[in-house]
Amino acid sequence: MNLGMLRLLKPLAILLATSLCGSVYDFDLIKKGKEDNNTLLVVGGIQGDEPGGFLSASLLATHYKITKGSLWIVPNLNFYSIIQRSRGPYGDMNRKFAHIDQNDPEYANIQRIKHYIQADTVKLIVNLHDGSGFYRPYFEDKCRAPNRWGQCSIIDQQALPMQEYGDLETIANSVVEYVNKSLLRPKDRYHLHNTHTKEGNKEMEKTLTYYAINQGKAAFGNEASKSLPAHERVYYHLLALERYMQIMGIEYTREFDLSPLGIYNVINNDISVSFYKGSISLPLADIKKELHYFPITKNEQLEFQASNPLMKLLETKNGYVLHYGNRELVRLLTDKFVHTPTKEKVKIEVDRELHDITFGSLLEVKDYFMIKPSQGFRINVIGFQTHQKDECDIKIHKKNLPACFSIDTKGKIYRVEYYKDDAFAGMILVKFV
Repeated sequence: MNLGMLRLLKPLAILLATSLCGSVYDFDLIKKGKEDNNTLLVVGGIQGDEPGGFLSASLLATHYKITKGSLWIVPNLNFYSIIQRSRGPYGDMNRKFAHIDQNDPEYANIQRIKHYIQADTVKLIVNLHDGSGFYRPYFEDKCRAPNRWGQCSIIDQQALPMQEYGDLETIANSVVEYVNKSLLRPKDRYHLHNTHTKEGNKEMEKTLTYYAINQGKAAFGNEASKSLPAHERVYYHLLALERYMQIMGIEYTREFDLSPLGIYNVINNDISVSFYKGSISLPLADIKKELHYFPITKNEQLEFQASNPLMKLLETKNGYVLHYGNRELVRLLTDKFVHTPTKEKVKIEVDRELHDITFGSLLEVKDYFMIKPSQGFRINVIGFQTHQKDECDIKIHKKNLPACFSIDTKGKIYRVEYYKDDAFAGMILVKFV
């Protein structure tokens, strides 16, 4: 039996639930590696209907280790637009860098990202996008044409008057060549797209990358095609980002296989959230759309810790809704208690072995589990029905727990809740394997 605590893979920060009526959310800046004078800044989520970009940036933040060099990541620049699945609820954020009114709801976030772009340590910037169709220098068909944006490396001009990373065209061509060595299919081929912005491209003059090069920074757009599923877009974005890191001498290790299947699994299965400093932990792969009677503290703002920066917990009339990027993962329909946190361990027998367990753990069970009496605790195994007052010292098998009470769609994971008097103390999950 594999027994242990379900740990958050990359706990990023203690976060607070936000009211659903909030309209603009702060973005994260995640710094990795050892900060130096050669920092790569990666930006995702400037447009909320382009998941390939923000998912790629989030994986760079959570599943890459920088062993040499400096990497800054903004995975959720326009977080509100991500949740809304919108290009921009207040207009296209990527058209606000030449001018923005101080009354614009996004003014503060634009000023903040400009500050990071201007940082002396930042030398190269990559802005991640998903674009329509497949960019081609010459017309092939309506999906493969010069007016399409997918599958290309974008520069605003050929070069900048600086020695380090100034040859934008050569760098972009190197990225294009690198990506094209690992295509999933020939039609996905990457191309260089020079927008020649200062020659009169009024739309591109308003963008983040054009702002950056006017601050003396090497800046590139990287586009994956919206014709591809999200995990394949991420595949191409990460290929390009790895090449940019190589060009800058940034060394890294990756915690998953860079393949469509490896990326799909890590995006969808390697996610979790915890509450109250770990006394409740939830694996989010296969989580049900609603969890009823979820215990939270009365009259306190709910804190949570997420494994991914694309998670946002929004308060609703009946509880909370947890978003992951532009997906609504689960609604927590709450039951409010006084919360009494404790580091005490409790005893549970699992398949004839007795263990001391901390709250927030996930126990894997083959045959049965049995809660042992713990002084001062009242135990509620959600879904288990017995005529006894106490649910201790009873062997509980999978057949004793109706699937409708599980927290996952596969009917394998169940809640064991501990209370002291009327106060909630913590939760343990049991998973039948």
